Amino acid sequence: MGHRKQHAPRHGSLSYRPRKRARNPNARVKSWSKIESTTPTILGFMGYKAGMTHLIYVENRKTDPNFGQEVSRAVTVIDTPPISICAIKAYKLTEYGLKAIGEAWAGELNEDLSRNFSLPKEYDTDKSLLEFEEKLEPYKDSKLLQLRLLAYTQPRLAAIPKKKPDLMEIKAIAGNYEELIKYSKDMLGNEIRAFDVFKEGQFIDTAAVSKGKGFQGPVKRFGIKILPRKSRKARRAVGAIGAWKPSRVPYTVARAGQMGFHQRVEYNKRILKIGSDPKEINPEGGFVRYGLIKGDYILLEGSVPGPCKRLIKMRYALRPKPHLEAVPDISYISTQSKQGK
Repeated sequence: MGHRKQHAPRHGSLSYRPRKRARNPNARVKSWSKIESTTPTILGFMGYKAGMTHLIYVENRKTDPNFGQEVSRAVTVIDTPPISICAIKAYKLTEYGLKAIGEAWAGELNEDLSRNFSLPKEYDTDKSLLEFEEKLEPYKDSKLLQLRLLAYTQPRLAAIPKKKPDLMEIKAIAGNYEELIKYSKDMLGNEIRAFDVFKEGQFIDTAAVSKGKGFQGPVKRFGIKILPRKSRKARRAVGAIGAWKPSRVPYTVARAGQMGFHQRVEYNKRILKIGSDPKEINPEGGFVRYGLIKGDYILLEGSVPGPCKRLIKMRYALRPKPHLEAVPDISYISTQSKQGK
């Protein structure tokens, strides 16, 4: 630090550059787990963040220091109404990335999807599926083929004040090509619930857009020191933004700018419970700024980015910890009021 008499580490992480606003309040999932499964399934799901609570469970992972003891943990409650599959999309892996091959849509679509795009008046699903399979014939023995299911949420089944569904392409896997095609065709137009995809004790990744905090100065944004009272001009500013040579401002200098509303992916969040009875977790008066959960839910250990009502996208873990997966024995879930009384 030049003139300093003592060492002072830099303020603020150099990660997550550029720190600008996310383009969309719904996060993007750019990659999927490369697991191999003989059971056909999809590798992701969606839900809405309801809030947080705490629970007590008996730690049954033998590698944990608290093995056999009761531990209290903060958990995030994700409202997970069933998602519906409206289309199948096929891609082939090229040297430039994924290239679309074809797609097939369900015949009957939810009217709320008209808020996202125009719905066709007449559509022959059987004919489109035959054409779709013909396009896939050259790639059925290739490992470069990937199938994605286009899923949408049903906000009317959640406690959020909107009707427009949220869309997400989710990768589907199976033991072989025939099973994958059959599974995708069976799912077309049907609903999938959270416990059809995940299981308790499993580690998953969550993708979401964090809370937006607007334009903030370097003190709040990077945690720099507030200058002495007798400092010249500003106190909540950086003392020197750069040297004489080179005559430029380095990118590492803390500067004012956008804070929050950034996309973040958190790895290996443990599922402590997947339930369908909301009475087990609904607090008195409902979750603050969210309300009462009406159906399925997931309890994730720890925190998740974003405010309440934010869409949370979940996927199979990219860096799984299979030796740590164990179904927790939950003895207590707090349903006390979160209203601050």
